Amino acid sequence: MRSVRALQPAQPSDAQPERRRARRDVDVADSIARTILAGFDRHYSRFRYHAQLAKGRYEAGDFHAIRRLASERIAFYDLRVREAMERLENEFHAEDLSETIWVQVKRQYVGLLRTHHQPELAETFFNSVCCKILHRSYFHNDYIFVRPATATDYLETDPVSYRSYYPLARGWHEAMRQIFIDIGLACPFVDIERDIALVEQARIAELGPDFVAAPDCQYQVLRSLFFRNKGAYLIGRFVNDGEILPFAMPLLRNSQGRVYVDTILFGPDLIESLFNFSRAYFMVDMDVPSAYVRFLVSLMPTKPEAELYTMLGLQKQGKTLFYRDLLSHLRHSHDKYVIAPGIKGLVMGVFTLPSTPYVFKFVKDKRGKDVTREFVQSQYTLVKYHDRVGRMADTWEYSKVPFPKARLDPALLAELYETAPSLLTDEGDSIVIEHLYIERRMTPLNIHLDRAKPAEREHAVIEYGDAIKDMVAANIFPGDMLYKNFGMTRQGRVVFYDYDEVAYLTDCNFRRIPPPRTPEDEMASEPWYPVAPNDIFPEEFGTFLLGNPEIRRIFLAHHADLLDPAFWQEKQERIRRGFLDDVFPYPAALRFRHPESEQRGRHSTTPTPDGDKP
Repeated sequence: MRSVRALQPAQPSDAQPERRRARRDVDVADSIARTILAGFDRHYSRFRYHAQLAKGRYEAGDFHAIRRLASERIAFYDLRVREAMERLENEFHAEDLSETIWVQVKRQYVGLLRTHHQPELAETFFNSVCCKILHRSYFHNDYIFVRPATATDYLETDPVSYRSYYPLARGWHEAMRQIFIDIGLACPFVDIERDIALVEQARIAELGPDFVAAPDCQYQVLRSLFFRNKGAYLIGRFVNDGEILPFAMPLLRNSQGRVYVDTILFGPDLIESLFNFSRAYFMVDMDVPSAYVRFLVSLMPTKPEAELYTMLGLQKQGKTLFYRDLLSHLRHSHDKYVIAPGIKGLVMGVFTLPSTPYVFKFVKDKRGKDVTREFVQSQYTLVKYHDRVGRMADTWEYSKVPFPKARLDPALLAELYETAPSLLTDEGDSIVIEHLYIERRMTPLNIHLDRAKPAEREHAVIEYGDAIKDMVAANIFPGDMLYKNFGMTRQGRVVFYDYDEVAYLTDCNFRRIPPPRTPEDEMASEPWYPVAPNDIFPEEFGTFLLGNPEIRRIFLAHHADLLDPAFWQEKQERIRRGFLDDVFPYPAALRFRHPESEQRGRHSTTPTPDGDKP
């Protein structure tokens, strides 16, 4: 019998070197792929470790440490990307590698993800590294993951991401008791029997008198708690006859370190308020994040996965999904990007695509304030790393974003070239913007107040003052408090979005206006007293904000203290002493009425010495 080798066609004399070269390219590509994946694995192990630390800090009542952990974690990703890029440049001279090798790198990487528990995140990490090395002309699916290559639809792990409890089999009270046992907190409850009874009363009231338990009746609860600031949140869903009722239970600690259930929140709207874009990211220990997102989507069907990944602290994955969604939307729509409605900013330009709920913001070259581009970007970074307490909009930051020229309204294109030409590159069919921020679109508060009916106007003015006070609780002074810098969300909340003049409250000097020395002082156009750069005079706020008599009446009825320097000084002193004020992400009326909730107003009674700066 003839051998297999004998049956093969004759090879050219140089075939052997070609095969060796191809084999060497594959080996190099495989090594590069493994280096990138090792960088991601290091990142995600640190990410999970911080979530595990958050649980320990919560159990110890060290809430400042939880905020620090959340802030530190934001920087992890870029550090690991930089490390991976430096390794590739030092060990493989990555910038000099051929196109063929880079195509092979992606193929090898896909193979490495077959059994990976975070493949979608690993693909995004691959994109981040490669986009630092490759020219923009290589940003297509042959070289990076423009489209996902690994499905996560049914990805799970052992133990699974959520537990199921069957009240018909073991009783309603015992099923709920087991839920609290399984969360595994290392600190005792104040009165678990009382809390279970309160939860059951709320469930009965929510389901109504006609509720009938079906054979599939069950609680399904995510295995890990969600930690943020001073709270731990148990997230789950109640299933009955195929219908899903989302729920969340905030777990708080009293001054003795014991845990109690503050309330139970039912329904998508209240759950969405926990995951709002104006709040800090959660700390959650997840082996398979796609399973957690899949669960959360079932609770909040209208919330994009991009925003859910972001709220879980995986903001880079959120950016990836948002951009994929945007590209898909552009293929299925035909409206144009236009200048966003509202008073134009002195520093930032804003445009929007009306068929999406987002705005795109860029720093102008010609600015109406004496601030640098770098300073403005640092202000956005400050807010990104700080607790946003439900009152400051989160942003996705992008570089070198192409926009189809045909989809840019002529007025917008003209404004871009007039106000920010240094950010633009014309690539024929598209305009590339060097740097921009993307955030949820809101109705500017000044426009909302002009259009509002009397009851809506009163609600908006009260919300406006509450927004300022919530930011103050987080050691943030908004700086420019004009209504145009705030927005009204579709949920009826006022949120701040202009960060040019944001400052730490404790860096400000709040003063009373000295009395005039003479009648000439009182009539002078310039102050008769010295004013330092950080001096702020709350008595002047009314001059700029309360010209409308109706708005003035509402504001003074609810927030007159904002015009008194003593209010601001007292808040500064609390922060310097280490107090963290309570800012609840749900209505106070929904809180259970028990001694802990009655004693816990807006103020914490557990100071720590380091204040509240990240």
